[in-house]
Amino acid sequence: MSQAGLVVKKAGPLALVQDAGRFGVGHLGVTQGGAADWIAFHWANWLLGNPLNSAALEIVMGGGLTLEAEDEVTLALAGADLAATLDGKPLAPNASFSLRSGQELAFKQPRQGLRAYLAFPGGLDAPEVLGSRSCTVREQLGGLQENGQPLMAGERLTWRGSSQPPRTLPENLTPLMPTSGCRLPIVLGSQVASFSGNSLYQAFNTPWQVDNRADRMGIRLTGPVLGGTLKGIVSEGIPLGAVQVPPDGQPIVLMNDRQTIGGYPRLGALTPTACATLAQCLPGTQVWLTPVSVSQAQAAYRRQFAHWISD
Repeated sequence: MSQAGLVVKKAGPLALVQDAGRFGVGHLGVTQGGAADWIAFHWANWLLGNPLNSAALEIVMGGGLTLEAEDEVTLALAGADLAATLDGKPLAPNASFSLRSGQELAFKQPRQGLRAYLAFPGGLDAPEVLGSRSCTVREQLGGLQENGQPLMAGERLTWRGSSQPPRTLPENLTPLMPTSGCRLPIVLGSQVASFSGNSLYQAFNTPWQVDNRADRMGIRLTGPVLGGTLKGIVSEGIPLGAVQVPPDGQPIVLMNDRQTIGGYPRLGALTPTACATLAQCLPGTQVWLTPVSVSQAQAAYRRQFAHWISD
């Protein structure tokens, strides 16, 4: 008899299997992928006592995604508040919860944030492709069917372990979702000097607005037009969070499903923590780019991991 699981009764617009990402394959032109808000993703797994990199479900916008339990199970939800309900009753994010056979878990529209992470005991069960279970739609890799596609109605979600005693997320460590605005730390790159002085002043002293042209590949920021002496460069490798400035002068922050190389000049790269924050910003959110040093970025990254490693 096959393992009981969750049946997808209604598929939302974008619910993807994600883990920490696909590394060591960039030379093949294969992107990183992985959870866009890696902080909320890790907290979801932490709540169930899973290895932090265990595959989970990344749910974007909610959009009516509805899952029905075939048996009793304890799950965890972290990140955005997507107006989740359990049999019609509100379900708060950043906590574990139990479902009984026949109960329905549904997601509606964002109240705060954009992406929620649903974790399963031992991790969501999906085939491993090039060292990861993460979906990348453009490259047709990962996911339940190994083709990178979002969940579809009728599919079943199963998990790799058994339910463990759940944990409670400390109140002071609850992931904060951007609302009216936020600051995004950025490490400046070698091409920053090619931008005009006025452009640099505007880049770091005026607010930017998250555009509705945003996905897992990149997020466009709208605001003052940036310009400089470089109109294009020889294509080079692109790190997570790279802030490219194309000819129209409007920055694009390259995210988890970015291309592996690019030829536009860059201001630098957002820190990993800033990338997680930006991944939760709804269109229209105001953000400020704030330069930090490499050592400051590394220290912030270590502080975040200390919450999980010290447990």
